[in-house]
Amino acid sequence: MCWPSRPSRTTESGVSRWLATAVAIALVLGLTMAAVPAAHAQTPAPTPTPTPLPSPTPIPTPTMINSDVSSGAAVANLGSSFLERLGNQASGGFNRISRSNSGGGGASEAAEGPQFRAWGEAYGISATTGAQGFYVGDRRQTWGGVAGIGARVAPGVNVGFSVDQSGTAIDVPLAFQSATLDLTQLGFNASVDKGPWTWAVALVHGFGRVNSNRDTGQGFATAGYNAQIDGALTELSYYWNIDQSRIVPKAAFEYVRASTGSFQEVGGLDPVMASGATVERSRVLIGAEVGHYWIFDRKILDLSAYGKFVDNVAQNFGSIIVSLGPQSIAVQGIGESQYGADAGASASLSLSNTARLYLNYDGRFRSAMQSHQGTVGVELKW
Repeated sequence: MCWPSRPSRTTESGVSRWLATAVAIALVLGLTMAAVPAAHAQTPAPTPTPTPLPSPTPIPTPTMINSDVSSGAAVANLGSSFLERLGNQASGGFNRISRSNSGGGGASEAAEGPQFRAWGEAYGISATTGAQGFYVGDRRQTWGGVAGIGARVAPGVNVGFSVDQSGTAIDVPLAFQSATLDLTQLGFNASVDKGPWTWAVALVHGFGRVNSNRDTGQGFATAGYNAQIDGALTELSYYWNIDQSRIVPKAAFEYVRASTGSFQEVGGLDPVMASGATVERSRVLIGAEVGHYWIFDRKILDLSAYGKFVDNVAQNFGSIIVSLGPQSIAVQGIGESQYGADAGASASLSLSNTARLYLNYDGRFRSAMQSHQGTVGVELKW
């Protein structure tokens, strides 16, 4: 029997090397395939390109209409000032003396026929209002004149009619705004004397024009709109005579409604549109006048002063809608503090029974507002 011959060592070594090479190649291929997904996983994702945003839409701010808010307050205050001057004409202590002893000799009122009088006044007002919330404050200068005529229609019954024409310059420096207000007011007053008591009423209707100017940094935005004022006052006083001196306690109730129209600015950067505004105020005034007169060389010099406590029992400020393109905001108006005081003084020189010169000072004092008014006037009677 013949056995197959045994393979040689050379053949076994070749097979072993071939097997080892195959295993190494398979191992390298496996590691490579495993590394490819890992490499892909580590590749950062591309950053998306941001979409450009449109330019921001301009939004109106409350300070854009500070001059409009100031104009509404100015109209209301000028109406109150005129009302109170009319009330003082009807119930003032010196006028009360002249009505009850108009001839200067103690003649009875019933013995005299109707008496007429006419008067003219020139006045100036300086007022400042402090900051309140969004409102940055203002300064106002007013110059005006009054002409009036009155009559005694029956013993103890007097009526009068007058016209007040004024111009006001309003400056809102911190908001880069200004305005002018031209206002015409028609006034009526009447009084009834009964013994030491006097009941007086006064009515006012006014209309005017406001022109505003706002510095936008790229030109001026301007606007023009109307203004209106209506008011009424009723006052009760008691004349207490002490020789040539007097004390006259007074109590009054006043109502004022002022309004300004809507407007659209023209020019400048981002001109705004605003709706109309309304201010309503009701208040009680309680105080007294003290006075004394001297007679010399057929003339009468009278000096007096007064003080009043003021309670604004109700104030209503309608919101103003301010629009700039599609954006709108509501802005509240400004008003006086609830409590305040009025004070003033007067000097009167009667040159004769038919001619009189006078000077008045009137001050208004509130927590955020002060007003000072000086008046010079002449009165003629016949």
